[in-house]
Amino acid sequence: MLSERTVTRFAPSPTGPLHLGHAYSALFAARAAAEADGTFLLRIEDIDRGRARPEFEQAILEDLSWLGLSWPEPVRRQSDHFDLYRDFLHMLEEGGLTYPCFCTRKEIQAEIAGAGHAPHGPDGPLYPGTCKHLSARDAAARRGAGAPFAIRLHMDKATRMTGPLHFTDARFGTVAVEPESCGDIVLARKDVPTSYHLAVTVDDALQGVSLVTRGEDLLHATHIHRILQTLLGLPEPAYHHHPLLKDTDGQRLAKRADSASLRSMRDAGTRPEEVIARIEAMAHTASA
Repeated sequence: MLSERTVTRFAPSPTGPLHLGHAYSALFAARAAAEADGTFLLRIEDIDRGRARPEFEQAILEDLSWLGLSWPEPVRRQSDHFDLYRDFLHMLEEGGLTYPCFCTRKEIQAEIAGAGHAPHGPDGPLYPGTCKHLSARDAAARRGAGAPFAIRLHMDKATRMTGPLHFTDARFGTVAVEPESCGDIVLARKDVPTSYHLAVTVDDALQGVSLVTRGEDLLHATHIHRILQTLLGLPEPAYHHHPLLKDTDGQRLAKRADSASLRSMRDAGTRPEEVIARIEAMAHTASA
């Protein structure tokens, strides 16, 4: 039994309609909180201002309420807290743990191709560190000239500061953090003062999230989050990365795959309890 102080969260991005996989993740988090007489939070992760839409955010609220879920108000919306994320980014900058990167995606790909062999993470080749050794003078000149840039974490320095790390997951047990599989991750860009990784790490800490439940596709992201938690002096939550729901062809449900949305099921007259039963059946198959 989890502690009565357990706080969980569901944190969707309003960039498309919710599907069954989202519903499973939300129900999973809500049930984990309920079992411990804890609190389930809803958070809107809308830092991608180019893709986030108010109508998708409204649909998220309606779909989750339709499923019978509730949460404390107000709902935290990440786009309301850019100044806060900037403050935490500044802490890392002041510690000499970041550097500006002026490489385009095309330039990064060319550098990787030219190297012949580049370190890989779960999502492919890692950034080769092209801008890591730029002088402070050169970097300042480029920024002063208005060049687009990203702020990257200097992973070598970060690792020396944190030492070996691990996290505990309810399914995978004790997992050793592997900084070498993360590379110099992007923490912010010129026009957006945070990244997914930085915002999530800060939000979970400030909202008192004690149990992070999410799909196993984000297991590797936890390596990054543990590093940031340690660098920023933030608490470490427990984790439970659940299996992903898949369609009849064995493909994971995703927005980009046009998976059946909750809204389409509602419009077709499907009842919430029917959706929940379908999710439970799919979850049982995924866990088998």
